[in-house]
Amino acid sequence: MYEDFIAKDRWTGEVQHCVWKGTVVAIATRHADATDIRFAVNGRPLWIAMPNMAWVEQKKRTGKVITDYLAAQIAGRYLKQAIESGYDNGREMYTMTIEEVLDQAQAVVKEAGRTDFLPSLPVINQDAHPAELDFINPGEPNTVASEI
Repeated sequence: MYEDFIAKDRWTGEVQHCVWKGTVVAIATRHADATDIRFAVNGRPLWIAMPNMAWVEQKKRTGKVITDYLAAQIAGRYLKQAIESGYDNGREMYTMTIEEVLDQAQAVVKEAGRTDFLPSLPVINQDAHPAELDFINPGEPNTVASEI
């Protein structure tokens, strides 16, 4: 679904290949009450920040939880809509509201039929060095692994 997809930029017509790269609880990385979903968009890093209160609100409203799989799909669907609507302007980070997270969650589950039909996320080789994962936290300088 939205862990690896193609979207066409509304303004330029450029094809954007978006690939989920990881999920990070932003409390540790940037002292934010959010969960950051990392994508590579035509190779450039892009983060979708989702407020952690969305997980609480989802459970309160529906009795269901947002899983890691669902969070990645929510962020991917949001990103695809941003690109196709012309909202994507090359920023490195986009921040969703609680309502946007809940609306996207509902839409993703409706598209999939149910949460156990969501695709599993790619398994990362546990022996891989972080530089091999093309993983840079938001706000970090874009350094090459050989420079570290």
